[in-house]
Amino acid sequence: MSVEAREARQPWILLSPALTAVTLLLFIPLIFIVIYSFWLRTATGAEQVGFYLDNWREVLSDRFYRDILLNTLKIAAITTVVCALMGYPAAYFIARARGNKAILLLLLMLPFWISYIIRTMSWINILGVSGAFNSAMIWIGLIDEPIQMLYNETTVILGLVHFLLPFMILNVFVSVDGIDTNLEDAANSLGATRWQAFVQVTLPLSLPGLAAGGLLCFVLGAGTYITPLILGGPTDAMFANLVFEAIITQLNWPLGSALSLMLLAVLGGLVLIYNHYLGMSQLAKGLG
Repeated sequence: MSVEAREARQPWILLSPALTAVTLLLFIPLIFIVIYSFWLRTATGAEQVGFYLDNWREVLSDRFYRDILLNTLKIAAITTVVCALMGYPAAYFIARARGNKAILLLLLMLPFWISYIIRTMSWINILGVSGAFNSAMIWIGLIDEPIQMLYNETTVILGLVHFLLPFMILNVFVSVDGIDTNLEDAANSLGATRWQAFVQVTLPLSLPGLAAGGLLCFVLGAGTYITPLILGGPTDAMFANLVFEAIITQLNWPLGSALSLMLLAVLGGLVLIYNHYLGMSQLAKGLG
């Protein structure tokens, strides 16, 4: 074998463990899901093997699924906007902090050391009828009886913001931290105020990080089912809850597979649009 051929094969040899893992853990299961989506679940509960479009007709034509999908995208969009508004100032503060960035980043990472389910359920003890907030308000005398604050769309968004805010802060922090502070000083020396320097220099240069954090928050928010399951009411189900209900409760794998692929197609389309205009490099920096 020639030297050129060995050099050409070397990158593939080095990538082979990762490619094998991705193939076995991602692509092969995805192929099975695609195959399942064309099967049928009979009245006896068994799967009828074949190529049927009944599941896809139901998923694409039933207004119930379309409304749940639109509501899911709405909740994810609101959550992303709230995370952006809350996360940008925090990320800017950490990036411009002097001498204690490591401690601030450690504090930001602490929530990841606690189970996501436990963090979500903690809101029941905070906002519940006998939770800390109602107890404090009654003790102060602001209310006479507990207020029902749980199991609605607002608490679902609150729980998602609690879960996704660190992802937004990390992505914006990476972007802002990479901006040379001398650019702001140069703008100030040319007569710009600190606010004008931020709006015309820092903010435009940090938009890729903000977009990466927005994409991550939107995709993770739209694909979650734990938060609406714990903090939402009967009318606050998100699309992932339909997948969970179809597969786990009804044991209808074909329908659940079609639903999951529909959600995957929508979110995958958004990721492709993001990659086309901004690229995935900034997102990789935030996750790294």
